[in-house]
Amino acid sequence: MGLFIELLRDPLINRMDNDSVDRFLLHGKILKRKRMLREVFEEFHHLFYGFRKRFLVSTGVSIELGSGVAPMRDSYPDVIATDIVSGPGIDRVLNAESMDLESNTVSVFIGQNCFHHFPSPERFFSEIDRVLCLGGGVILLEPYYGPVARWVYKRLFRTEGFDPVFPSWETPSTGPMNGANQALSYIVFVRDRKEFERRHPSLKIVHQEFCGNYLRYLFSGGLNFRQMFPERFVFVLRFVEWFLSPFNRWLALHHVIVLRKESVPIPMSSNFP
Repeated sequence: MGLFIELLRDPLINRMDNDSVDRFLLHGKILKRKRMLREVFEEFHHLFYGFRKRFLVSTGVSIELGSGVAPMRDSYPDVIATDIVSGPGIDRVLNAESMDLESNTVSVFIGQNCFHHFPSPERFFSEIDRVLCLGGGVILLEPYYGPVARWVYKRLFRTEGFDPVFPSWETPSTGPMNGANQALSYIVFVRDRKEFERRHPSLKIVHQEFCGNYLRYLFSGGLNFRQMFPERFVFVLRFVEWFLSPFNRWLALHHVIVLRKESVPIPMSSNFP
């Protein structure tokens, strides 16, 4: 299986430094030749926009974290594109665990496959609690934890693991894009949900949803592997995705978590003067 995965890997990736501007340049070349993958990213963008309108009510700026080469700004120009390192198409460099932003100024943070790269999620949660306006929130698209996703993610990436039983939220890393645990969203928001709610009562999980475009994402090869299905027959994959939609809970590769910042009731004292 390992040899097969290596044969599927895009040759451009073999010379890529994940933690440098190479990631933008080489991923950009790969995305340019994959219309199917661009459509998948556009669907994610529209999904995020719908969740922003449906669940988040504050006013303020909209920021995407870890924008990479498929920023939401391509679909919605009001969204500011940021990343941990500078690169083509990035509006500003921003560290999600130490943001150079004023308090109560952001209406929404959007993150596509970036949360599991944060070495200290607690710092991220503290920062978004500080920076978000009341009623604003965070929309995270992350690797899913269903049976197919677990099998796929444990085998695909050389620099990222998938360990749903890892005891800590913090993941040892050797760089911004290396050493991540792709199961982090499952660990924090599903396995340890009660602990998350206890630690961060102002950040409410208001929605979780799995995505149904997994076949097109998988057969496009994503940003790291060769495409395995011809573009002209993409309608076949769309039909199969629709037909299998009742089984998305088991087949999905990504899910979305929406957090909203809410006021925390102040406990009333039972001691009367």
